[in-house]
Amino acid sequence: MVIPAVLATTTTTATTPFAAPNSLTCALGPPWKGLTGSLGSPSSLQWLKKQRQCKRKAGTSSICAKFELKPPPYPLDALEPHMSKETLEYHWGKHHRGYVDNLNKQIEGTELDELSLEDILLATHNNGDLLPPFNNAAQIWNHDFFWESMKPDGGGRPSGELLELINRDFGSFERFVDDIRLAAATQFGSGWAWLAYKANRLDVENAVNPNPSDEDKRLVVVKSPNAVNPLIWDYSPLLTIDVWEHAYYLDVQNRRADYISIFLEKLVSWEAVSSRLEIAKARAVEREEEEERRKREEEEKSSDGEVAEIYVDNKSDDSEAE
Repeated sequence: MVIPAVLATTTTTATTPFAAPNSLTCALGPPWKGLTGSLGSPSSLQWLKKQRQCKRKAGTSSICAKFELKPPPYPLDALEPHMSKETLEYHWGKHHRGYVDNLNKQIEGTELDELSLEDILLATHNNGDLLPPFNNAAQIWNHDFFWESMKPDGGGRPSGELLELINRDFGSFERFVDDIRLAAATQFGSGWAWLAYKANRLDVENAVNPNPSDEDKRLVVVKSPNAVNPLIWDYSPLLTIDVWEHAYYLDVQNRRADYISIFLEKLVSWEAVSSRLEIAKARAVEREEEEERRKREEEEKSSDGEVAEIYVDNKSDDSEAE
């Protein structure tokens, strides 16, 4: 399977993360469309300052944070010996925490501070002309998703519908493993490798879809640089491998290939991936139904607005009599 090239025009830096992704794709009619700033005019998003009621401890100057650092769904030593407690303490406790702290500082008192993490990510991607909060928002989302992609005693093979779709779309489970391994290994520099469900809405307003010719409703493997993730193409992420070097350096130094093998053979949670697939498919059906409803409403409005033309015979009875 051909791994599509990912379009990215801005390089990110590792500013360090959080808030759990509550859904896999942006809601229809996302709130960020209503921002005062024009997303159609790059870098012109205006973040309106406003008063915000926050509870602060007396004598402190702490930021009124919307997002909090969510812990992994297992103890920090639960993935040993495959991923060490030291790596989790460093990766989650410092890098991820940093993204959270930085995003809260960036959005405080702006139009973005009332949006979900996912909507902040989509709004600030700005069709590749990244706005300042994007990197931190995306890295929070990515890391929450990454932690939940693993479990103690993970690995093995998926089952059920997930395995059926993998066999259909990649030819076999082994071919899929080869594809995602290649994506993770060949992502130049920092980034991510993903398995995603693509419902193929090609009228994506906030980004360029990297797979416009693929069939509808398929599993795809993609790789992305820095903080970018498939949400910006309107894909539903199902699995990710973090290939930023801090994800594995303390355990295997610069041997990324070894880390990828350990992740796929010992850590991946196929149960989490299967659950995400069910959500993604249900989401796609909801969106199709919503689009059909909108089309019907537009057609009804169009038909209601038509003016009936009346043709009158200009010949009078008298002329007919003549």
